Amino acid sequence: MKVSFNELQGMGRKAFIGIGFEEGDAIDAAEMVAWMEAHGLGGVAALKKGLDYLLTEDPARTPTLVYQDADFTVLDAHNHSILGNASLALELGYARARARGLSITKIRHCHNRVLVIGYLSRLARRGMNVTAFWRNSHEPLIEQVVGFKAGHLVPEICVYSLEDIPDDTEKNDGITLIMANHVDLLPSLRSDYALTNLMRQTEEDLEQQRGRALVEGLEVDDQLWRTLKTLADRLLVEASEASRSGAGAGKSDND
Repeated sequence: MKVSFNELQGMGRKAFIGIGFEEGDAIDAAEMVAWMEAHGLGGVAALKKGLDYLLTEDPARTPTLVYQDADFTVLDAHNHSILGNASLALELGYARARARGLSITKIRHCHNRVLVIGYLSRLARRGMNVTAFWRNSHEPLIEQVVGFKAGHLVPEICVYSLEDIPDDTEKNDGITLIMANHVDLLPSLRSDYALTNLMRQTEEDLEQQRGRALVEGLEVDDQLWRTLKTLADRLLVEASEASRSGAGAGKSDND
């Protein structure tokens, strides 16, 4: 089925609140998904893939600080989705980069990492150069790099696989974010090992996709849309129960 950007964002916000996200986190998560889908980056597919995990996670459990100094921060997301763990970590990195020129933020043990691209767009619009790196898989070894120029609405994206895996390669289920005030950090393929460029998307590619999406609408799986509506209904039920509990005569003359 086809929906508009605003419909997807609005339904997503209600669904995330129904799952248990705080209002601000729900708005952020819904915007990430809708932004990704509008730019042809599979936001809906990523949400569908990770939704079962989201429903078992505790939204109240925030990332744990593992290490920090003036320029470098390491957080543990406890195998949770990036949807509920990105905002605070990215804002911390942004604040440090603004103050010191450059910052590095590492979020360990998280999934749905591709959805972070939607949030990085916000930081770029606020004048920050941002690069994100993560591994999509380990067998085969596939890595993804996303780079935003400060002030630009869309990134350049590079996905590649390594043909010869270095002997000292370790599993990496986190994401690394590098932010800089005054230096472009765009992805460029340079390696001593043989690799295959699986995908490269330029800013122009993504802008064209967004233009088509605004005209044609966004394709959403029917079953996923029904699931989102069911989750959103939790919000309506809670609101109705709260309304009923507050109805009737009160104990105060000021009621």
